Amino acid sequence: MAKAMSIQATYQTGMQFDVTSGSGHHVIVDNVILPGDQHVGFSPMEMLLVALAGCTGINVISILQKKQQQVTAYEMRVNGILTEQFPKIFVEISVEHFITGPHVKPEAVARAIELSETRYCGVSIMLSKTAKINHTFQIREIAQQSNLPGGQ
Repeated sequence: MAKAMSIQATYQTGMQFDVTSGSGHHVIVDNVILPGDQHVGFSPMEMLLVALAGCTGINVISILQKKQQQVTAYEMRVNGILTEQFPKIFVEISVEHFITGPHVKPEAVARAIELSETRYCGVSIMLSKTAKINHTFQIREIAQQSNLPGGQ
């Protein structure tokens, strides 16, 4: 069965909208048109990158947990390149994954990213219709902490 989602966007001022999701979450969406305008929220195109990072990250961390990888920190950096002409769309997006933990297996990370990109992340699948999405990852190894007194 299809899942329905809804949001309500209320105009504030300038190019600013106050957006509330059907689940009760809130964000400001804004777009700077003129130099000197104050920018107080995400632009709509930034929100697409936010959605990609959120969707990908949720999938990747979930898969790594199922693969029993001990991830202690996970950060992503997402950069998009827009066309110069209207409609301005992403033509290339890079997603850098920085994963920290003891003995995290590179093949587990690669497979988690692949599954997110090709099977589970609807945002990635939609954006890949117009943009080339490149994923890279780096594992930051840390020593496994001991639970013994004195760290032994």
